[in-house]
Amino acid sequence: MKREFTISSLQKRLLCVLCMIAFLFLVVIGKLFVVQIIQGQKLQTRAIDQWTRDLSLSGLRGKILDTNGNVLASSYTSYNVYVRASNVESPSDVASLLSKLLDVDYQHVYELATKTNISESLVKSQVDIDTAKAILDADISGIYLGETSTRQYPYGDMLTSVLGFTTIDNVGQAGLEAYYNNFLTGTDGQALTESTITGLELSNATTSFVPGIAGCDISLTIDYNIQEILESVTERALAEQQASCVTAIMMDAQNGEILGMVSKPSFDLNNPPRDDVEALLEYSRNVNIVDVYEPGSTFKLFTISAALSEGVTNVDERFYDPGYRIVDGERIKCWRTNGHGSQTLAEGLCNSCNSVFMDLGLRLGVDTLYSYLTRFGIGSATGVDFAGESAGIMMNKDTVKNVDLARIAFGQAIAVTPLQMITGVCALLNGTLYEPHFIKSITTPDGETKTFGSVAKRKVVSETVSKTVAGLMEQVVSTQGLYSFVPGYRIGGKTGTAQKYEDGHVAAGKYVSSFIGCYPVDDPKYVLLLCVDEPSTGVYYGSLVAAPYAKQVYSGLFNYLNIEPTNLTEDMEKLQPNIEVPNLVGLSITQAVSLIKKMKLEYEIDGEGAYVTWQSVPQGEMLFEGAIIMIKT
Repeated sequence: MKREFTISSLQKRLLCVLCMIAFLFLVVIGKLFVVQIIQGQKLQTRAIDQWTRDLSLSGLRGKILDTNGNVLASSYTSYNVYVRASNVESPSDVASLLSKLLDVDYQHVYELATKTNISESLVKSQVDIDTAKAILDADISGIYLGETSTRQYPYGDMLTSVLGFTTIDNVGQAGLEAYYNNFLTGTDGQALTESTITGLELSNATTSFVPGIAGCDISLTIDYNIQEILESVTERALAEQQASCVTAIMMDAQNGEILGMVSKPSFDLNNPPRDDVEALLEYSRNVNIVDVYEPGSTFKLFTISAALSEGVTNVDERFYDPGYRIVDGERIKCWRTNGHGSQTLAEGLCNSCNSVFMDLGLRLGVDTLYSYLTRFGIGSATGVDFAGESAGIMMNKDTVKNVDLARIAFGQAIAVTPLQMITGVCALLNGTLYEPHFIKSITTPDGETKTFGSVAKRKVVSETVSKTVAGLMEQVVSTQGLYSFVPGYRIGGKTGTAQKYEDGHVAAGKYVSSFIGCYPVDDPKYVLLLCVDEPSTGVYYGSLVAAPYAKQVYSGLFNYLNIEPTNLTEDMEKLQPNIEVPNLVGLSITQAVSLIKKMKLEYEIDGEGAYVTWQSVPQGEMLFEGAIIMIKT
């Protein structure tokens, strides 16, 4: 049958064809849109990756500086050495050169130079510029250099546990290097060279460069000169006291700035013991922030501040100490077992009498004392800009009995970090609790600087109480003579001696000796906490172990700040070493104490025996009025 076409049907067919053509064009245009616009950047990156071989150009890590602009950590350009087997003409020449210059195994390099199935192989990282130049001058094909950086610490083992260190890839691994890693880390660039798909560099190939961007510089509140004093004194204390650890912090009481912080022993940050993980973790741990200890008598400053604030006592109130208190049927001894007798509150602090502070704690009660401890920041993290801070250890308030409260009041049955302790004391001296901090400012590579101010958390005590406690602290050091008193300067302080515990029991012969001080007394600014952990020379009282080193720190501080002494003549006359030490060994305790008092000296007693078996200062040595002799029974 013959088919006839009408104009109408032809038009319909033509329309269908045109629609199909239009659809195909739309598909092609859509695909082009996806490829060019949506996936364009991604595909371009993949193409460049296929057409080129790249080597990294390091963006230098930012510097860390002290408050005066001294560089504490910096980075310098070094080089990674690579071998591209596809471009190597003589594997033996490559292996010979690199094994000699880089001190690596010849056979290992030879194998890398012949592995053509691998694009490129790293031979050695962080090579210095002189070695890199020698490699380039040899002009042997197949060897390439990639720019990287090496972290450098100009002062070696200074601030080991504070600054921390980086990995070999310049990533912050500990300390402030880790905490501020995102700011310090630079952005790496690239050197791109045209090559074949097998990695063979094209003849007359062009190389393009994308430069790296340096990281931000950070400035700290740390003062290099103060830090140097702390480092020197604690190193000396560690050796002389044969201690397991010595720590020290100096803080500005008026704003919470950490001026110096040290923990000994330590290691050179330029050569961390990466092959000894135990030592690396032990000595890089910032004991001042992450470890806790039982503070002992330094904690009495919080109790006396709370008691004065609440009006449950006054500096002239008299207390009687027979050498103990009985609380909840339990006998709790004062450190001087034969007692201090009748004394005022001020004398009780100077004598560090436990009985006085047990009375104050019981008068305050659990709720009130805990309320003040919370104000001082005890039992919670300080908020310092450092990872891993401990909150300390406090008993649950609901479980505290009177016998626990009595012990807490004089610094037992509670644990704090050194940073918590000094932050709280700064608060009671200044009246306001500030958040301790290391950061002062951050500066971007283009020069923009952001400065960080101090953060005041809350008011804790009145100005009257602050001044009263500071004055009492001055009396404490004045009664202990040259061991903690620097002639001509108004320093306040308090010593502490605390037993250590192991497996829930008192560790025999293990103590933490500490001293916390402030200067100047009339407007405290420079607050120092120094702790000697496990002194092993036979003497362990804070007044004999820690206080002498605190004196050295303050002497160095005054020298650095060029602060002249006042009333020097009067002080020196009072502190002339004109008392000859007698032989006390073999005397009864009563006879020895009577003789020591008659000679206007102070004493500490270790033991509960009837006769003296040892004295800390040898017979015949000349001492000054108010100096302390420790006797064992």
